[in-house]
Amino acid sequence: MTKAEVGNIIEFKDGLRGIVEKVNENSVIVDLTIMENFDDLEVEEKTVVNHKNYIILHA
Repeated sequence: MTKAEVGNIIEFKDGLRGIVEKVNENSVIVDLTIMENFDDLEVEEKTVVNHKNYIILHA
């Protein structure tokens, strides 16, 4: 499994996308505000995603 790096764009949980801001041992912290429909989703700006639960879209 390839781990994301800072600046990568990842996709997780039913199509949510974000840019990786920090890489931890078991997870990444992701900024979701890059999504065009972010304001419509009513989700937090940042979230934590386990390495097992995302795919890297753009490295």
